[in-house]
Amino acid sequence: MKSEKNKKIIISILLLFFVFILDRATKTIILNIAEETGKVDIYVNSFLNLFLVWNKGIGFGLLSFDQKFIYNGVTVFIFLINLIIIYLIFTEKGLKTFFLLIILGGSLGNLFDRFYYSAVPDFIDLNYKGYHWFTFNVADIFITIGIICLIFAEIFNYKNLK
Repeated sequence: MKSEKNKKIIISILLLFFVFILDRATKTIILNIAEETGKVDIYVNSFLNLFLVWNKGIGFGLLSFDQKFIYNGVTVFIFLINLIIIYLIFTEKGLKTFFLLIILGGSLGNLFDRFYYSAVPDFIDLNYKGYHWFTFNVADIFITIGIICLIFAEIFNYKNLK
């Protein structure tokens, strides 16, 4: 029983670190390119470009503010949400724990950037025929996938209760 719990803890920590390290590695590569060339503006194909922007808001550049007080307030709010996610990881069971871990891994990646750079480097630019989506990063991908999966888990769980 204890061995099973230890195995689950180790797998959870590895998953959390995998998401965080993958996010950090991609951002480091992009930031190194920016340092060497002065900018990042890489055409990959007709719908994907790598273009570095600094995000002072939350996911996808939403709620961006130049005022330090508001930026710090948003950062504290994100930190508090991370604490709630950590609590939920210990209270939830099954796949929800997995989804919460990938959300937390991505969120910690972006929170690291908020503290270290005072902004989050976003660089993935999706577009279709000149229409661009918000520029984002790998952490945002994991956060979004985790949230979507949690929503579906809740919908299916709700249906099972009837």
